Amino acid sequence: MEIEDRRSQPHFWNFFFCPGFHYAKYVMTLLDAQQYDESRDRRRRGILIAAIIAALFLAWVGFHLRNYPERRVADKFFAALQRQDLEAAFGIWNQDPAWRQHPDKYSKYSYGEFDQDWGPSGEWGLIKSYAIDCSYSSGSGVIIQTTVNGRTKHGYVWVDKSDKTLHFSPDEIDCGNWWGWMTE
Repeated sequence: MEIEDRRSQPHFWNFFFCPGFHYAKYVMTLLDAQQYDESRDRRRRGILIAAIIAALFLAWVGFHLRNYPERRVADKFFAALQRQDLEAAFGIWNQDPAWRQHPDKYSKYSYGEFDQDWGPSGEWGLIKSYAIDCSYSSGSGVIIQTTVNGRTKHGYVWVDKSDKTLHFSPDEIDCGNWWGWMTE
C-alpha cells in the first residue's frame, strides 16, 4: 500500500501532476551518443544534391515545353502545307476540321484568300521543307518562328492560346543564339 500511495502522489519533477506520468529515469548524455557515421552523411548529401539537380532539370524542361501545344498546332499546319493539303491546313488555321459545311462563317479570311497566301502562288511557294525554330509567349498567344524551304527569311505565325487558331503574327522574334534556345 505504501508503494501505491507514493506512486499516486505528485512528485516535484512531475510538472503536470498527472498520476502515471513520469519522466524517464535513464537520460542519455553526450557520452552515450552514437558514433558519427560519415557514409550516412555522404549518402544524405548525395541524395539532396541529386534531388536539387533533378528539380532544376524538370523545371527547365517544363519551362522549355510551356508552348508545346501551340508549337504542335503550328507543326500540324505546316505539315499539311507540305503535303499540299490546303483544305486541311485551312481547317487547322481556323481550328475547324469541318469548315466545308459552313464556309460563310469564315468570310473575313476566306479559303480563296488563304489559297493566295499559303498556296503554290503565295509568298512561300510550294513548301517542301520547314522547321519550327522557336516560340515566344506574347499576351494571349504564342509567336512561332519557322524556317520554310531553307530560306533566311523566317515565317511567323501567331497561335491563340485559348482556341488554338492561327493568325499572321503582328511581331517578329529573334531566337538564333544558344541562349535563346536555352531560355526559349
